[in-house]
Amino acid sequence: MPERRRADARRNYTRILAVAEEEVAAHGSDASLEQIARTAGVGSATVRRHFPTRRALLEAVSRKRIEALCVRAHELTGKDDSRSALLEWLDDVVAYSVSARGLAAALAYGGPVHENSCSAALEEAAGPLLRRAVQDGALTTGVTVADLITLIVGIVLATEHHPDPATQADRLFWLAVAGLSPQS
Repeated sequence: MPERRRADARRNYTRILAVAEEEVAAHGSDASLEQIARTAGVGSATVRRHFPTRRALLEAVSRKRIEALCVRAHELTGKDDSRSALLEWLDDVVAYSVSARGLAAALAYGGPVHENSCSAALEEAAGPLLRRAVQDGALTTGVTVADLITLIVGIVLATEHHPDPATQADRLFWLAVAGLSPQS
């Protein structure tokens, strides 16, 4: 935790994170760690000390957006139409992931789920939305939040180089939604 570090280490962390946010916004998950270090005025070892892996850096850069998505899930949980609430939240996840380069990579499952704090936070926040939609018969049973996040990550990564990634990702998401609907 940055709060427990020395004052100079906290300043370095804050400066590195600010530079990383700009670099990830410009270059996505492939942002150069060396460029981040140079721009922040620290050595690459300092960057790696604060962020031992690229995923750790991406998760830190994405933290505010993840928190906003978690708050949004909680807001939508009480909505009358459980299917609409879940789909509205998922659409927000798609929109956030397209607009925040690097967020999809931070959400990708590249190892054990407990090692991915972004996805774990979203799974916990969206769990009640999903359970209610399944309980209401508005969503196919057996679908998990992890399934939905993986679907969104795939769509966002597949469309990030499209001339209009937001429109293409949105179109593919709603196409996938039709396949997630219970068969009547």
